[in-house]
Amino acid sequence: MEKRVAPGIYYIGADDKELDLFEGQYILPEGISYNSYVIMDEKIAIMDTIDARKTNEWLENLESTLGGKTPTYLVVHHMEPDHSSNVKLILEKYPDIKLVCSQKAVAMVKRFFGVELAAERLVIMGEGSKLELGEHTLQFFTAPMVHWPEVLMSYDLTEQVLFSADAFGKFGALSYDDPEGWACEARRYYFNIVGKYGNMVQTVLKKLGGLSIKMICPLHGPVLDTDLSYYIDLYNTWSSYEPEDKGIFIAYCSLHGNTEEAALKLASILKSDSSEKVSVSDLRRDDMAEAIEDAFRYDRLVLAAPTYDGGVMPIMEDFMNHLKIKNFQNRKVAFIENGTWAPAAGKKMREFMSALKGIEIVDPLVTVESTVKPKTVEDLKTLAEALLAE
Repeated sequence: MEKRVAPGIYYIGADDKELDLFEGQYILPEGISYNSYVIMDEKIAIMDTIDARKTNEWLENLESTLGGKTPTYLVVHHMEPDHSSNVKLILEKYPDIKLVCSQKAVAMVKRFFGVELAAERLVIMGEGSKLELGEHTLQFFTAPMVHWPEVLMSYDLTEQVLFSADAFGKFGALSYDDPEGWACEARRYYFNIVGKYGNMVQTVLKKLGGLSIKMICPLHGPVLDTDLSYYIDLYNTWSSYEPEDKGIFIAYCSLHGNTEEAALKLASILKSDSSEKVSVSDLRRDDMAEAIEDAFRYDRLVLAAPTYDGGVMPIMEDFMNHLKIKNFQNRKVAFIENGTWAPAAGKKMREFMSALKGIEIVDPLVTVESTVKPKTVEDLKTLAEALLAE
């Protein structure tokens, strides 16, 4: 799918609609795109390769765009295999091509491909380094841990195009027109893949703040060329660990349906008492990555789980661990527990979440004694009042 995205800049990536799990863990109901670009100039630069699953399609796009010309540079912004799988192939296909990358990427090339390049075939880029192509000049910015340590971004000073590596990417093939808009799958992508490294994202956003950017070319998802402040502002909010929206997210699990009944009853009470957004997820069945997304999206979180083996039902433990790994913080959190002889889930969940940064506990803890009773409903109403109170 080769096309011009700006004067001298061409898209040569490919959609993958068959892959069902990204990084072996994130479901892809609408596939994903592997993005790659070519800058056609006096010196031609290939901007990243793509996943080995789509090598043949990518090569066809590349060769069609080159039109028999020989590229001078292969720019590697990010060494993750979905973007670098064809590095060795290109190095062999074009024996005189030079690899443009960060110093840390050099060691990764050797680890992935067993290739140790001579110094004359390497162009090492650091903070602010420039690469002259002719009419186009690329300026490079280091972006460590967004979301690997070797990552670079580059900015075409001529066309004011930012090649942003994995930043500003999203799930979904380019042929998929998401009815919920860019942010839905971009948010799920961000918090589950980049989310832990918000401080590093903030550092990069400050570096880019002085640039006049007309277009963002990420390694996944669509090229962004309108209303760029919308995307940049969202990234600023997400990487600051601030809530994107006011609302309450209820994440629950249940052994025999009683904790589920309590969680859904709380949702019903909240919806009847307020116009605020209430989102609910059954952790047993719903996509974990989407639950993580909603936990970060809203400013209040309710965790509902039964006691299990003197602790918390394992799926809730897994969810809380995901939150911790992704650096969850700066939210109000409430709890519903269930227990028949020795309720312990509430205490365990509270201890775990209280250890995270900027967590404000909302009382009361609601205890379901086996089944939902009139007293349980009254306690849920009290909790709803506390969650809705400013």
